[in-house]
Amino acid sequence: MGKALIIGAGGVAGVVAFKCCQNSEVFDEICIASRTLSKCDALKARLGGGPVGVATARVDADKTDELVALIKRFRPAIVINVALPYQDLSIMDACLAAGVDYVDTANYEPPDTAKFEYSWQWAYRERFEAAGLTALLGCGFDPGVTGVFSAHAQKHHFDEIRSIDILDANAGDHGYPFATNFNPEINIREVTAKGSYFEDGRFVETEPLSVRRSYNFPQIGEKDIYLLHHEEMESLAINIKGVRRIRFWMTFSQNYLNHLKVLENVGMTSIRPIVYEGREIVPLQFLKAVLPDPASLGPRTKGKTNIGCIFQGAKGGRPKSYYVYNVCDHEECYREAGSQAISYTTGVPAMIGAAMVMTGKWKRAGARNVEEFDPDPFMEALGAFGLPWQESFSPDTLD
Repeated sequence: MGKALIIGAGGVAGVVAFKCCQNSEVFDEICIASRTLSKCDALKARLGGGPVGVATARVDADKTDELVALIKRFRPAIVINVALPYQDLSIMDACLAAGVDYVDTANYEPPDTAKFEYSWQWAYRERFEAAGLTALLGCGFDPGVTGVFSAHAQKHHFDEIRSIDILDANAGDHGYPFATNFNPEINIREVTAKGSYFEDGRFVETEPLSVRRSYNFPQIGEKDIYLLHHEEMESLAINIKGVRRIRFWMTFSQNYLNHLKVLENVGMTSIRPIVYEGREIVPLQFLKAVLPDPASLGPRTKGKTNIGCIFQGAKGGRPKSYYVYNVCDHEECYREAGSQAISYTTGVPAMIGAAMVMTGKWKRAGARNVEEFDPDPFMEALGAFGLPWQESFSPDTLD
């Protein structure tokens, strides 16, 4: 058993902390730390008593020296980063300086550029190798479980995977005219960026939300899905040997898209600073401040999510298709952990990834993506901690 330091105090952090407390075989104490101590204390109060100790601390995750001081004071075995993607590098720097392992759920993104890719974090690989430390990158659901699903398919079901379609469907209804299910700033930057897909050794760029299909999701039904850029395609293109095409699809309601288009047209999704009444503000950050906090959506949200991967390839010289996915119910997540399913499906894998590293099952020096590890213990833990997976060997496929 050991300690874990959780950086962040939003909806995902709440799920991570809750699940760490459920897993007392691995975690004997956690510390929840963020810039706003009252949020950390509120999470601690929700967790109640139990065998896993809970501490809180204030820290500015942009300041490596503050992080190093906190790590040295608390002395965790691992740091679980569920703060903003902008802060990935400062937290990785602190882990190197303090000599502890690291896990996150999303790759680094510069604050002033809507561009997310793994190059910045992959550049840390040799430094973590030299220090004998593990940096587990992108261990949420997508990225995260989708990479584990891919490693599972490669290990158990295929001699050759030719294509991967990652499908993320949220059929939840929170009742607001417009709200995002995770950090509004990150969500809107992601959705309004150019799309891309991997094909025949290169990435092909598309205009935002310009490629649409429909898919009949188990337990959810027919939904429109849109092609997006997503970071796990970048690592899967390297780590799934011989794959020729990878695409990422996400559902959006027409209501969401209409609101987003209006906000974009009037400049509210811009990340370029403007001067308002003598102060410099970023329109998207202002929009984030007036939109509902995703952590508050739990008691309002009904419906289900379905996230998974469709693989096409060959086994024993014969064509094969395979679909593996998880269905998660928003209301059940709230009853168990006080969160909606988006936070739940991100927070559970983050805890599992940390446990994999702490127990040595995924202990390998360097900055690495989840599909580089043995998927079997992770797949087993998914069901044990609330994200059981289902599979189909005759799925509908996308053209």
